[in-house]
Amino acid sequence: MPPVTRTESESNSPYNQELRRQLISFSFYKVMPEWRRLPRAERDDHRREAAEVFRRWSNYSELRLITYSTVGLRSDSDLALWRICYSLECLQTMTSELLSTRLGGYLQTSYSYLSMTKRSQYQIGPEHESYDLRGTIKPGTFKYLFLFPMEKTKAWYALPFEERQRMVHDFIRIMDDFPRVRLNVMYSFGLDDQDFIVAIGSDYPEDVLDMVQQMREAESTGYNQRDTPVFTCQRTTIEEMLERLG
Repeated sequence: MPPVTRTESESNSPYNQELRRQLISFSFYKVMPEWRRLPRAERDDHRREAAEVFRRWSNYSELRLITYSTVGLRSDSDLALWRICYSLECLQTMTSELLSTRLGGYLQTSYSYLSMTKRSQYQIGPEHESYDLRGTIKPGTFKYLFLFPMEKTKAWYALPFEERQRMVHDFIRIMDDFPRVRLNVMYSFGLDDQDFIVAIGSDYPEDVLDMVQQMREAESTGYNQRDTPVFTCQRTTIEEMLERLG
């Protein structure tokens, strides 16, 4: 069952509500080939059992679950989970329940990224804010998610803040030309290998391609140490995600 992460008194505390941040997890799973060789009826039973776990956690107030299919979009992943919650224990408990199912015995974790919301130190502008003053991310309802980890060079952090702010503004000006694209930046310092997780939502993959191509020419990208692998994910219902496994 989903864990209780805070007491009622803690939940009602205005101080905690104001400072509360969200943990963000992106997990990618690959189904072992052996699973697809099982009889169809057995695979359907596995799907129903896994769907029950997903649905139960979808109804848990402390966690937001968004499901994606990556079948045919990457060779090393079949499904992706975007989870937003408030404790590491919550993520661990849900993952444990999923892997304890019969389908879970055939799932391999291809990639897993952990991050947290944090208000940007740069002046970005309200039209580009992905989350409010409490550090609450607002995931869109876009059909596609484009995700990649990002690590900046040490030279970037050695630059004066004003210089970095100037380059961030140049970056934002490119985004302004693509109103059908939503970009979220989440922070991973000390939590995972990368510095940031960049999640781009859009119903128009062509806009994302054109925007990212222009961003490659921006001065700030010269300070990127790493910004791969790149994931293209299609949002689905829980049932659709499981059915597309084969």
